[in-house]
Amino acid sequence: MLTQAKSKRNWKPIIKEFEAVIGKKGVVRRKEELLTYECDGLPSYRQRPALVVLPRTTEQVAAAVKLCDRYNIPWVARGAGTGLSGGALPVEDCVLIVTALMKRILDVDLDNQRIVVQPGVINNWVTQAVSGAGFYYAPDPSSQIICSIGGNVAENSGGVHCLKYGVTTNHVLGLKLVVPDGSIVDVGGTIPEMPGYDLTGLFVGSEGTLGIATEITLRILKTPESICVVLADFTSIEAAGAAVADIIGAGIIPAGMEMMDNLSINAVEDVVATGCYPRDAGAILLVELDGLEVEVSTNKKRVTQLCQQNGARTITTASDPETRLKLWKGRKAAFAAAGHLSPDYFVQDGVIPRTQLAQVLKDVEALSEKYGYRIANVFHAGDGNLHPLILYDESIPGAFEQVEELGGEILRLCVNAGGSISGEHGIGADKNCFMPDMFSEADLETMKWINQVFNPKGLANPGKVFPTPRTCGEAANAQKSVQFKDVERF
Repeated sequence: MLTQAKSKRNWKPIIKEFEAVIGKKGVVRRKEELLTYECDGLPSYRQRPALVVLPRTTEQVAAAVKLCDRYNIPWVARGAGTGLSGGALPVEDCVLIVTALMKRILDVDLDNQRIVVQPGVINNWVTQAVSGAGFYYAPDPSSQIICSIGGNVAENSGGVHCLKYGVTTNHVLGLKLVVPDGSIVDVGGTIPEMPGYDLTGLFVGSEGTLGIATEITLRILKTPESICVVLADFTSIEAAGAAVADIIGAGIIPAGMEMMDNLSINAVEDVVATGCYPRDAGAILLVELDGLEVEVSTNKKRVTQLCQQNGARTITTASDPETRLKLWKGRKAAFAAAGHLSPDYFVQDGVIPRTQLAQVLKDVEALSEKYGYRIANVFHAGDGNLHPLILYDESIPGAFEQVEELGGEILRLCVNAGGSISGEHGIGADKNCFMPDMFSEADLETMKWINQVFNPKGLANPGKVFPTPRTCGEAANAQKSVQFKDVERF
């Protein structure tokens, strides 16, 4: 490890200014407390921030950003810290602006099917706030009980129901933003279609490089009349993948369609013990159907037939809430259950066309054998969003570097198959070096022009999204060389 030089910045007067606008309780400066914020859900990359601030209002966020702008201090926004691409990873000598205390639901408008929340509101709280009136919020990442709406907006998160209902951007109507010079602006509105440039769509998924959302107007949906979950198990992933293609080809669009391989099945049964997933199955397919009762009944019969035609061994259906929840429980716990299989695991996130599913999974298996690391496959089968979990032991010298290389090979498989390097986890610090594999130099230059309009000083989440440095090896070495430094702050 290389030890970095101490900061030359005089933090004492700067800290006092932050305390003046945020309050002393909202400023974290002790070195041991700052360790809490040194990484997000990608723990292999770590960097301690110089300072952490926890605002509660839009005005406090704006004041903090203005101070960073005045002193040319880089800053990074962070929500619940559950991101899996290093998007909230601090950079050297930065201020981390944490929105976790901004957790108020500001307005509920059931008549117009919308709700206004602060960024620290947990994803699942939105549905809880409106479920009693027969509404829900559709985007539901696996981490929905702990991830925040602000982070979902930054990464354009998806979830089980994104197949039919879309990802976060399809449910955001408007935003109140603090842009990198500290100005407060409103984009979008309270109706689905607004005239002019789609600045809301531009901001969603920008990963904190264009500013911070401090108020978010979301679309909520009426709870369907009927919901049914179909669980089918197959002897192979290829057979399950063929069933997925046939279901979509038949014109049926399920609310969600998820697949797990044998390794994942046994992991969740070891940890969660649902008793629903056959341990000897090569793969299971979970299909959720919703809508009018007659529609769901018809589609359930058709989905069952298509699964049987593709070799499904057993099929279980559930319409009551308790059993449906039980069938989904294992899938929702799949990432956590991977910790039972290995001391460490690396989650990748790529997208492929559904028609390429069987071939890409064969190629992933070949890469697993080539590198000598087991890979558990959990994915949103309906929209081709793969989440391979590479199992390894970080205490073994060189293991993490090999796993990163393997993860990169998987992303290139996705791109070569006509897919993408990210479906919902974002680019962050983990995958920015793969952007040139998917985008041309002209594409990347155009994106940088947009970034420079909002972020001319480059202070907002620097080093993320864009490929600097250009190669993964350089990026990994740069991050791994970071040593927790003793900054003169007091």
